[in-house]
Amino acid sequence: MRRTKTKSSLLFCLLLTGSLGLAGSAAAGDAAAGKAIYDGKGACASCHGLKGAGDGAAAAALNPKPASFASGSFRFDTDGDGKTGTDADLVNVIRHGGAKYGGNPAMPPRADLSDDEVASLIAYIRSLKK
Repeated sequence: MRRTKTKSSLLFCLLLTGSLGLAGSAAAGDAAAGKAIYDGKGACASCHGLKGAGDGAAAAALNPKPASFASGSFRFDTDGDGKTGTDADLVNVIRHGGAKYGGNPAMPPRADLSDDEVASLIAYIRSLKK
C-alpha cells in the first residue's frame, strides 16, 4: 500500500512539473514568430512602427498615440496589480483592444490570435526595448 502511494505521489509530481514546464515554455513565446505576426497577420507595424517606436504610417492620425515598445514603458495596468506593462496587461490589451483600457479604439481586440501567437507577439514586443 505504501509503495503504491509513493509511486502515485511521484507520478503526480512528475505530471505537475511537466505541465508547469509546458505552460512556462508556452508563456515565453518565440520572438521570431512574434515578428512575423507583428509585421503580417497582426498588422501591428501599421500603427506601432516597424521597430516599435509608435511611429507607424497610421500613427500620425491617432490620438492617443500608439505605444512605443522601443521605450519599454506601457500605460495600462489591466489587471489591477499596480504594475503597467506586465505580460498579463499585454495579453489583455491584445485580446480585448485598446479602448477597453482607455487607449485608442483603433487598437482592435485580437481574439483571432492563438495563445501561442499572443505569447510570441509579446516576446517580440519585449525584444524591441532599447
